[in-house]
Amino acid sequence: MTGTDTRSSAGAGRRHAARTRPSYTVVTATHLGALTMDDLARVEHLAELADLVRPAAIRTAATLGVADHIAAGVHDTTGLARRCETRADVLDSLLRYLASLELLDRDGNGGYVLRDAAAPLLSDHPLSLREALRLDGVTGRSDTALLGLVHTVRTGEPAHVGLFGRGYWDSLNEDATHVEAIERAGLGQLVFDAELIRDAYDWSAVRSVVDVGGNTGAILTSLLRPHPHLRGTLVDLPSVARVAAGNIAGAGLEDRCEVAPGSFFDPLPAGRDVYLLSAILGDWDDEQAVRILRRCAEAAGETGKVLLADVNLEMVMRGERAARMELLLRAMMPTPVRTVEELRRLGHEAGLRVTWEGPVTPVRSLIEFSVQESRA
Repeated sequence: MTGTDTRSSAGAGRRHAARTRPSYTVVTATHLGALTMDDLARVEHLAELADLVRPAAIRTAATLGVADHIAAGVHDTTGLARRCETRADVLDSLLRYLASLELLDRDGNGGYVLRDAAAPLLSDHPLSLREALRLDGVTGRSDTALLGLVHTVRTGEPAHVGLFGRGYWDSLNEDATHVEAIERAGLGQLVFDAELIRDAYDWSAVRSVVDVGGNTGAILTSLLRPHPHLRGTLVDLPSVARVAAGNIAGAGLEDRCEVAPGSFFDPLPAGRDVYLLSAILGDWDDEQAVRILRRCAEAAGETGKVLLADVNLEMVMRGERAARMELLLRAMMPTPVRTVEELRRLGHEAGLRVTWEGPVTPVRSLIEFSVQESRA
């Protein structure tokens, strides 16, 4: 009789545990007898490290704009559900969980208020993380793909391919709703020493430039502004190109710049003076990188130049968190690190020869190529 009661009690306890938290390991009564408190602590620690609920909840709050709505004076669950366009019951579970993370607090009326720790979720915070954390944002889409990290570890391909079955940029291009995300991202700043392209290369004799994979137009507009004699063409996938066209028009440069939606794996607009590739090849393996360079060489012909302004992210993968950063970058791009010598080799394989080299910084290099005479 006692044995029966003990088994019933143990069974009830296990059923209760299954209802209250995910089961990361199967622990039987036999196992329990051999476990120590240290063993159980290790299980709890590993389960905590692997928990996906915390990042998912915070990113959901960022996506819904919860902090912005609370800051605007909406504190009750029903009102927040209307603003966020969610179910009130599920949203309240989210809010209570965020409170347990000490991001929210309860007010005297049962509503929710922001704690200081949640301030970076506000859109107008000077160091706002909201756009970076939004699940419907450009960065959020990339971060979500980390769930496919096993694909990167097995194949070396970006995790996005393993999780979604296609590349990151193709994915953004296929869904028109991502245009808004690209616009919100505000990719208008020159990063990774991109100023070298504008300042270290001699643009005085160049009449026309094609920014191949020019994204939202930040680099091309930075070239056209100080060089009124220069005309530009931006090539990128349609969703990105649409945003670039708006940015170019907003800069008042549409009379000297055209946008040509398309892929750099297809034929490029021919006959221009310079074909610029800025921070492009790291997203592709060697075979694909050579294909891109060949397309540039075909379009440049005998008289044009290919200006390769690639990035080398080795410096970013140093320090105490080097392993984490390397894993993150490899999950996003196959080749975050290429030396100048490796870039020269890729150019040679694509039928190009080096005609000029610019300064090299820890993260950026400049190499000008022309078509090899035997292939011109």
